Amino acid sequence: MKGGLKMIGDILKKTRSIYGYKAKDMSIKLDISPSYLSEIETNKKRPSLDILERYAEIFNMKVSTLILLSEDHDEAIKTNKPQEFIKRMMIKLIDVMSKDEVKSNGKNS
Repeated sequence: MKGGLKMIGDILKKTRSIYGYKAKDMSIKLDISPSYLSEIETNKKRPSLDILERYAEIFNMKVSTLILLSEDHDEAIKTNKPQEFIKRMMIKLIDVMSKDEVKSNGKNS
């Protein structure tokens, strides 16, 4: 991974926290060791495509969304505008959650 994905671990960690997963639980879901998860989330190691696909499945989003969030985050850091990044991330999260709500309501009808 090149370019704007230097800090994808930050996004994976923040997204994990937003979704309420503890690191140990996430490492089990991803089928990786807690130490490897820590290395990914501290940007010491970059996740493989397979691991990104597992993250995306757990968070019920596309891999491209995770990558886009990472690129947005990197750009926000470079331009010193982290508030804009947080706003965009929250909007995307709300979109995902509202789609889940619509799906849930559709099943109950």
